Amino acid sequence: MSAVKEFTAPGMAVRTAAILFIFVIIFTGLLSAAYLWTKPAIEASATEEKMKLVDEVLPRNEYDNDLLNDTFALEPTPELGLSEATTVYRARKAGQPVALVFEAVAPDGYAGKIRLIMSVRANGEVGGVRVTQHKETPGLGDYVEVKKDKNKARPWITQFTGMSLAQVTDKDWKVRKDGGKIDYYAGATVTPRAVTKATLKAARWAEANRDRLFAEGGAK
Repeated sequence: MSAVKEFTAPGMAVRTAAILFIFVIIFTGLLSAAYLWTKPAIEASATEEKMKLVDEVLPRNEYDNDLLNDTFALEPTPELGLSEATTVYRARKAGQPVALVFEAVAPDGYAGKIRLIMSVRANGEVGGVRVTQHKETPGLGDYVEVKKDKNKARPWITQFTGMSLAQVTDKDWKVRKDGGKIDYYAGATVTPRAVTKATLKAARWAEANRDRLFAEGGAK
């Protein structure tokens, strides 16, 4: 009997290994097929989420190009508070520049960095600003985020819509506590002050680099 066991054990081991190998191949194939099947839906969902953010700072009726495919790769940009590479989206209508949509960071929020997405039109006017990430105190400084702002009719962040360097002086581009024209909620000035300062810097950057950003790479 021992001789039979010694003879069959290696054979069983080989058979088990072969079965496991076939199982791995089949399982890998199923995973690959599932990925390829769901990839279009995943990409479509990601595109939809990006467009939701863009829609909040720039209405779609203002441009007619494929915004998400008319882009400019931006290196880390200290003027925008960005320490990593990011993407600038270029809106055009009938081939003419309409607005730039890009990210910025307010580095000096009460609880750390506040990430923004905003648009600046070709005439230097801010199309809109939204907070996309922050760690500000709930119920106090988090009103800079539309969803957390109790004023649903006119959220705090919408004050920047329509502002431009040509129409608003640097002195006015501050919260009222600092002598500017930007309203704020009592008891929470650090957060709005940081967002206001970052928005002004971003508007200046967009104005200074607008022509270069629209020219490089050409229209798509």
